[in-house]
Amino acid sequence: MQSMLTYAVRRIGLHRGSPRVWLQGREPSKGGFHPGSRFNVQVDREKSTVVLEVANDGVRLVSAKSKGDRTIPVIDLNSRELLQVFDGMDAVRVVVEAGRISLLPLASEVRAQRRTARLRRKLLAGEPISVGTVASGVGILDGAAHAGMAAAGLVSQLAFFNEVREDCVDHMVDRNPVVGNDTIHLQAPMQELAFDSAAMARLPEVDLVIGGIPCSGASRAGKAQRGSSYAEAHPEVGHLVVAFLAIIAKVNPAAIVLENVVPWAHTASMCILRNQLRDLGYDVHDTTLKAGDWNLLEHRDRLCVVAVTRGLTFRFDGLERPTPASRMFAEIMDDVPLDADCWSPMSYLKEKRRRDEASGSNFKMTIVGPESPKLATLTKTLWKRQSTGNFIQHPLDPELLRLPTVAEHARAKGVDLELVRDVGMTFGHEVLGQSVSVPPFIAVFKHLGQALMSWASASASHRAAAFCLPVLKAA
Repeated sequence: MQSMLTYAVRRIGLHRGSPRVWLQGREPSKGGFHPGSRFNVQVDREKSTVVLEVANDGVRLVSAKSKGDRTIPVIDLNSRELLQVFDGMDAVRVVVEAGRISLLPLASEVRAQRRTARLRRKLLAGEPISVGTVASGVGILDGAAHAGMAAAGLVSQLAFFNEVREDCVDHMVDRNPVVGNDTIHLQAPMQELAFDSAAMARLPEVDLVIGGIPCSGASRAGKAQRGSSYAEAHPEVGHLVVAFLAIIAKVNPAAIVLENVVPWAHTASMCILRNQLRDLGYDVHDTTLKAGDWNLLEHRDRLCVVAVTRGLTFRFDGLERPTPASRMFAEIMDDVPLDADCWSPMSYLKEKRRRDEASGSNFKMTIVGPESPKLATLTKTLWKRQSTGNFIQHPLDPELLRLPTVAEHARAKGVDLELVRDVGMTFGHEVLGQSVSVPPFIAVFKHLGQALMSWASASASHRAAAFCLPVLKAA
């Protein structure tokens, strides 16, 4: 293989109605294309490449141009016949080797064409679409994805999942039916996996990537705890958008679904994600999913980001929601014995509540009973009996309180009880508190699946990514 001497991105211009690529100076000179030298042009329509090679008997001539006291080479390709392989594209890669200049589609365009062709082939053939997940937890979002896709008439298979916690990986493999015999388990920090070239080289390309970048840096509690005004300052998770994008670039999905806390929509990480995905050839959409719209008792809001390869059509308009219905906590309550050890006066929390109220603090505990129509957000640290948590009031003694059970937490979020059956309170509340409310995300994946099916059956072809060349100005 020849050594690459120069790599550049050049716009495709238009001159007299025909596409034009203009090369001059440094790039032709580096490859040995000097003024007066001859070269031939070969077009490979299958690979969408145009190759220029220096040849003594070449049919084309390198032109000359005066620039100050120098004469520099100029190559002007202004032919629809030669450049037809780049129809619909705004720019090309220019790769210079000794005696050769290759014009190729942008790498982002090649990846986009490959992933859309793969997805269309699978959808039209009725083959399962492949899914990869990051920050999987125990796979609650994974389950929503597979259920939603199934509701749209699509079969999906989990190709790989990544999770940093070993206990979550073990639990997901043992309990979650989306994990198959061929699923690759990736138990490692996302940032370590993303830049392990040996491991990443062995991952397959997939059709859909789902996940949630850890939100500790963006949540209100996380910011208050660390005294930081921006999410990226979190030392453990503030930078993980970089690792997530590196994984996306490698596994090349046709679509991406990401969830996070609502404030993450206004972080620098979201700006980076949106702009980089645009340059990789995706259209990015986001919305806030309100669990109360799906008649869930936990009224939790969650950010949902859906990115689809440019040319695929997706809009959150038309997302199915059920008919509004009144709910009561009694519907999901466990039958807890009235003399169980879990009941407690929790005097210290009540005293703290009085102090907080006196100081004007908005943080306070939420006390619910059987007739309560909703719950405040159930968090991963619920088991710690925090002063801002949800507590159930004893039916006979109003001074006694208890924490929600793991099963009640799962029902409040619409999570399959089998995923958390017989787990401890700490583990159960942690994995549920970090997860999503399931019915809204089932609706999103069903909506996405229907959009993919409509796209695959339509005659419209993939359109090229609109690559944005930066405008460089002198300082």
